Amino acid sequence: MSEHQHIRADGTLSFLPHRLNRHPVVVRGLTTDELWICSGLSGAAGLLVGAPLSWLFSTIALAPTFVVVGIALGVFVGGGILRRQKRGRPDTWLYRQLQWRLSTRSPLLAGWVGGHVLITRSGYWSHRRPAR
Repeated sequence: MSEHQHIRADGTLSFLPHRLNRHPVVVRGLTTDELWICSGLSGAAGLLVGAPLSWLFSTIALAPTFVVVGIALGVFVGGGILRRQKRGRPDTWLYRQLQWRLSTRSPLLAGWVGGHVLITRSGYWSHRRPAR
């Protein structure tokens, strides 16, 4: 099939590649943004565990060791969990879910994460049509 068969008379394409604007998957089903978030949070958790143990045992090597172990566990365990959570959902589901949870659980952060644009009303919806 020729390359010119996909071009219409007005110069536009007759097809649009399905995954053109998606972020590529890097590791264990995580995109680059998700990988940075997952590794950052798990590295911070590893530092929170490793710093007191480093002080308790009087060796500085425990802190970076726990950071590396925390990142490895976070990427592999957290990546698997996130991959299962994201399966079959739209690309922006994770970001909207985080935005919704932050805006409903802590309303002071809603302005920072754009939660004021989300519809958070709960209750019955009416279409305002008369009953027949």
